[in-house]
Amino acid sequence: MELVAIGCSTGGLRALQVLLRGLAPCPRTAFVVVIHTASADSDSLCQLLARDTPMPVQEAQERAPVLPGVLYVAPPGYHLLIGRDQYFYLNVDPKVCFVRPSIDVLFESAADAYRHRMAGVILTGANDDGARGLRCVRQQAGIALVQDPEEAEASSMPEAALSLAGADHCLALVDIASELNRMCLS
Repeated sequence: MELVAIGCSTGGLRALQVLLRGLAPCPRTAFVVVIHTASADSDSLCQLLARDTPMPVQEAQERAPVLPGVLYVAPPGYHLLIGRDQYFYLNVDPKVCFVRPSIDVLFESAADAYRHRMAGVILTGANDDGARGLRCVRQQAGIALVQDPEEAEASSMPEAALSLAGADHCLALVDIASELNRMCLS
């Protein structure tokens, strides 16, 4: 697995922290996170997430290569895309599902770039962003993982993903980490 794209919203910080604590270092896999937050301070978010993982955590930058072994965070106010050249691109196109960055935008571009070599992960959230993107991941033979809506702080996002895209795995957070470890380290 070369890329794991993760999307979350309401309750997402706590969910990400639980997920990251369960992940083993994956030197061959890049992780990219879109989290809906009202804060424009992504440095603080990166610092918070860095407490829960040995991976370097940094904000994704325009025209920077997607490097394995790094956890990237989408900058607030921009859609984050990954090109077929496996570089990051940012834009200020209209909001999708009332948000920018949008999980759908990241997942759709990443699915086109990585196809079967990626996994998309939808965690807690109170809207349906990510459902269309996860459907693209599955259409390109990528793996779809969804947090069990029963344990999500906000169940709308995982429920929408399951309804529109389905999932290869619908799991509790700790089990998502275990499954990602299996996929990334095998």
